[in-house]
Amino acid sequence: MTLPEFTLTRSNGETYHLNDYNDHVLLIVNTATGCGLAPQMSELETLYQTYKDRQFTVLGFPSNQFKQEKVSDGEMANTCQLNFGTTFPLNQKVQVNGEHAAPIFQWLKSECRGIFSEDIKWNFTKFLINRDGQVVKRYAPTTSPKSIAKDIEKYL
Repeated sequence: MTLPEFTLTRSNGETYHLNDYNDHVLLIVNTATGCGLAPQMSELETLYQTYKDRQFTVLGFPSNQFKQEKVSDGEMANTCQLNFGTTFPLNQKVQVNGEHAAPIFQWLKSECRGIFSEDIKWNFTKFLINRDGQVVKRYAPTTSPKSIAKDIEKYL
């Protein structure tokens, strides 16, 4: 099994495909710089730096669906870099719920159907994907990224 061939856009406007990350372990997170959970960005960056040499990547997907990402994509990327030191890939803002939800989030939620309610309840919901392109775990927004390290190591 491989990752779907979704075309995605980084915060700088560069396009890529999710399946460029085949054979990687991924942690996909919906983010927002105005959220009270935004300090998790630093922990996400620590995970990224710790494991990136072992084909692990954090992919951040900002969303204003919860009214906490009101700045432009460029401003958001600068804020994340300046305030949290983030270097992991950030994408352009997306919708995570509803009829206009980005295809990647439709897929992520469908892969977890029956385990969690389908809708994403808040920013910083996290999805762990193994090297085979399977969504293996979904984490609540309040789950500390550093507590996910043991699960990441299991799939590396």
